[in-house]
Amino acid sequence: MFLKRGCFFLGGIFLFELFLFPGKPSVYGQTTTKSMHNNSRNHRFQNAEQWAERFEDPARDEWQKPEIVIAAMGIRQNSRLADIGSATGYFPVRFARVASAGHVYGVDVEPDMVRYLNERATDESLTNLTSILGAYNDPKIPEPVDFIFICNTYHHIQQRQKYFENLKRYFLPGGQLIIVDFKKGPLPIGPPDTMKLSPEQIIMELTEAGYVFIPGNVPLPYQFFLRFSPVAE
Repeated sequence: MFLKRGCFFLGGIFLFELFLFPGKPSVYGQTTTKSMHNNSRNHRFQNAEQWAERFEDPARDEWQKPEIVIAAMGIRQNSRLADIGSATGYFPVRFARVASAGHVYGVDVEPDMVRYLNERATDESLTNLTSILGAYNDPKIPEPVDFIFICNTYHHIQQRQKYFENLKRYFLPGGQLIIVDFKKGPLPIGPPDTMKLSPEQIIMELTEAGYVFIPGNVPLPYQFFLRFSPVAE
């Protein structure tokens, strides 16, 4: 059912951003090929310090636009969030600085990534940030949250309807699901176009899984931003 980790969130929980950063010199210079993506599937990401050099590269800010994403989400000072596929903490660290009176859970299936992010939270005095080890079919978020954030990952999830139906139990009343993923068409970064899903397809799938799409316009150069609310049962 699930593929081994190798490209962030395959089949139910985390996928790794190797397809975004195939090599530091070429991060912004070429599009990742399908063969490169396939070759990464059985790779283990055990040296978190090494991967952090890529994932936390300040040049990523130029296209990821974290400040725009965070502002659009509407995170409050007391918000509780979970980032599924947190890796070395690119977004969770930023979330924790905004939700200073709340709590942020970074979820990953790689123990070394969990170890790294917890140490980073300590080093940066982010007592409201905790990294936890999830399973491939369950993020195991310790408590219900206001936001579940899934970035550059949705298009890898298998059996999506079942996955997102199960995910609804992790939302607080009024909670929101945020999906950020790559637009179709030729881009200097991201997965091959054959792997991408249109916003329309994602909206259709999540509607069937019991979510309501909340329209909005968030200007990102290579990605779209989608907001959903789970239907109360």
